Amino acid sequence: MVTLEFFSVLFSNIFLLGISFIICLFLLDFVKSKKKCSQFPPGPKGLPFLGNILQMSKEYGNVFSVQYFWKKYVVLNGFEAMKDVLIDRSEDIADRPRFPIFETVGYTGENKGIVLARYGNSWKDHRRFILTTLRNFGMGKKSLEETVTEEAQYLCSAFMSKKGHPFNPHYLVNNAVGNIICLIAFGNRFEYDDHKFQQLLHLFDAALKAESGFLAQIVNEFPILTNIPWLVDRIMEPERNVFAFLKEMISEHKKTWNPNYIRDFIDAYLLEMEKVKEDSSSTFNEANLLLITNDLFGAGTETTTTTLRWALLYMILYPDIQSKVQEEIDQVIGRERKPTMGDVLKMPYTNAVIHEVQRSGDIIPLAFPHMTYRDIEVQGFFIPKGTSIITNLSSVLKDKHVWEKPLQFYPKHFLDENGKFVKREAFIPFSAGRRVCLGEQLARMELFLFFTTLLQQFTFEIPSDQPRPMEDPCYAFTLSPKPYNICAVARV
Repeated sequence: MVTLEFFSVLFSNIFLLGISFIICLFLLDFVKSKKKCSQFPPGPKGLPFLGNILQMSKEYGNVFSVQYFWKKYVVLNGFEAMKDVLIDRSEDIADRPRFPIFETVGYTGENKGIVLARYGNSWKDHRRFILTTLRNFGMGKKSLEETVTEEAQYLCSAFMSKKGHPFNPHYLVNNAVGNIICLIAFGNRFEYDDHKFQQLLHLFDAALKAESGFLAQIVNEFPILTNIPWLVDRIMEPERNVFAFLKEMISEHKKTWNPNYIRDFIDAYLLEMEKVKEDSSSTFNEANLLLITNDLFGAGTETTTTTLRWALLYMILYPDIQSKVQEEIDQVIGRERKPTMGDVLKMPYTNAVIHEVQRSGDIIPLAFPHMTYRDIEVQGFFIPKGTSIITNLSSVLKDKHVWEKPLQFYPKHFLDENGKFVKREAFIPFSAGRRVCLGEQLARMELFLFFTTLLQQFTFEIPSDQPRPMEDPCYAFTLSPKPYNICAVARV
């Protein structure tokens, strides 16, 4: 018979075992910290388990190290360090570290899509293919510009339907931006009230929050935890549901695919798979098609949507700036003609406001971690191959040595004394180098056309019965505004 004394002894032994395990971990951490190369960048002393990745401090200079759990990261801080490595020697940090949590849903081996893929021939081939295909489908051309302009009109109609009443613009803006990627990837757009489309957008939002949360970070630092099914399911269930949707779309394309009539990105990829089917070394396969389509959605919707949300927030917080933008729109475009990309050069103030939204909003403060592709030396510090690198974009976009008012929304950052637009060298919201955002050109087009169309047709106001929204951001890999409501008052 099991007695109370048995349980008492059992729990005592478990408790002692746990204490011993924790002590061993502390000792291991101490020993590992002593093995650091003397030329390795300095940094604050780390705390075991929690590390010190949040203790980034300029007191350690522009290149310093931080510890997160057992792993050492090197932080590039400030424009000079970023330019030295990210731009001038971009291949040196073009690699990516492992993300075990993503390996549980198929990002493994050579099948890692494009964002998380290791630097090598597969990544180069896929990046080249994606850029060529995006150009073929209109990126940088009049055809895609017309598509974005048309979608901007759908968005205005959705805003108009609110009849000046308060509403949260988040998902309406997300619908519009998401539809551009849908047209490129699937060949068709969705109505804003389409249940399946709404479900997809909410799943992407949920996946981003789950995968950038603390639980996901723990699993990435302790890969053994990926063997706990319920834990992985809790983090990756939204991502798996997104994959289910994308698999269905790919399956439908395969049924109607015609190599002589390429409708969209999926068709183009299927054609490339057909071309290289005899090449056993090729990584153009259905697994990568799924992952890359997912990457396109993730990268092509969240950042642009968030930037436009910041833009609308700044317009209601700074009505004088909104008025100046509208005055320029009225002078250059008028109230009737639709904006075009040809208007950008004639609208320095509007262009400056959009750039300042990106700078001040600071959408992706740390970007995805890089990894050194070879041993490198940065500002006198030795960084060995395989070291994870954090590019602190915030330290560039908010550098007090570069920007006159780094912590304020100040469009004059991008205007000279004559009111002409000036692009600053330290403006790198899309990162830079080998891993610069693939969709930068598309994003710039969307931001200008959506923003100018909205400001042409509406004046945005804080609802009279609601407090002034705050500029403090929410963090989930991206920095986004806290939920807020606006009133869209028709100008026409």
